[in-house]
Amino acid sequence: MRRAGHGETARHPEKVEKIVRTCLYEGYLLWPYRRSALKNTKRWTFGGTFPRSCATALGEPYRMRTQVLLDTAGHPADRTEVAVRVRFLHVVDRGVLREGPDGPEAVDDLTVDGRRYLAWQEATEREVSVPLTLDTALRGPVRAAVDVPAGTDREPIRDGAGRTAGSLVRRWNALSGTVEIGAVPAADGVHRLTVEIVNTTPCPAPDPADRDARERACAYAFVSTHTVLHSATGRFVSLVDPPERLRETVSACENQGTWPVLVGDDSDDGSDGCTDGGFDGGAAGDGGGASARTVLSSPVTLYDFPEVAPESPGDLFDGTEIDRLLILSVLSLTEEERQEARAGDPRAREILDRCAGLAPGELLALHGTIREFRPLEEGA
Repeated sequence: MRRAGHGETARHPEKVEKIVRTCLYEGYLLWPYRRSALKNTKRWTFGGTFPRSCATALGEPYRMRTQVLLDTAGHPADRTEVAVRVRFLHVVDRGVLREGPDGPEAVDDLTVDGRRYLAWQEATEREVSVPLTLDTALRGPVRAAVDVPAGTDREPIRDGAGRTAGSLVRRWNALSGTVEIGAVPAADGVHRLTVEIVNTTPCPAPDPADRDARERACAYAFVSTHTVLHSATGRFVSLVDPPERLRETVSACENQGTWPVLVGDDSDDGSDGCTDGGFDGGAAGDGGGASARTVLSSPVTLYDFPEVAPESPGDLFDGTEIDRLLILSVLSLTEEERQEARAGDPRAREILDRCAGLAPGELLALHGTIREFRPLEEGA
């Protein structure tokens, strides 16, 4: 990932969604994308919000808090709309059953007509959306429940003749928690918004002697927790580059386990939900500073207005690495390593297929590019 340079803009809301999803899946699965790789034995390392009952024993947080400043841009509080989306991954255990003479039996590894299936873990996306107006949050906290029931899904595995040779059984635990949104005046025409996420899921007490206690508790956690705030009528103040008169107010914002950044572009019509490049008459306008209609609050530390490089052919789950090097590493995997990666996770399978299908020109485009030219500053 990279920060968009001055004048580089994302003209469509799907580009905001692209950077959000990139952060959501950061670290989901790392090269060489195999279950047996040491780095993939400790997963779900970013943005975990664990059950309150066991978080302290694990040394993990049970709460994530986002605090940002919203400039109402001259709109009254009852006409300042805010949409809050809390997004996270829910760990799914994937088991493998083989059809035997006495019925289905659990196995770790199953190969059917040359295709291999491994028992492991996946994840599915969850979201809690809370639309509100600013005056509602000013009158008192607005609460929404996280309430995901436990579930099971079975996917049959059939051979070339159409006979059921086994099945993939996916199971996930129930999750519960709260999302609480509050607001207080912070300056003339500017309010501090707080979004607090707490995990209240019942969880078995971890065994201090169990070295895998954290990994077991991940099945009850909100993994890779993110908050996205959007206002069609107000503007969020940059915590990285605030206007001069709001620097002290910004420094009083307390963010726990997350870091809010502006996302979007520099258009100001509100059609794509984003602005960039400063205030133009709001109460916070003195002293410059950046603002936007959308904020991404993520456990991944970014600058304002991050953007996925347009040359990137797709997610590799490691935005800090260079796509070209990762893709070449994927192409260098042995056939045995590729089979294990394909068997372990459908998203890994998609990465391998995408990398194998890249044309020479697409690979060449990843070699590097010049984004902009700047004059050499005197004394540089």
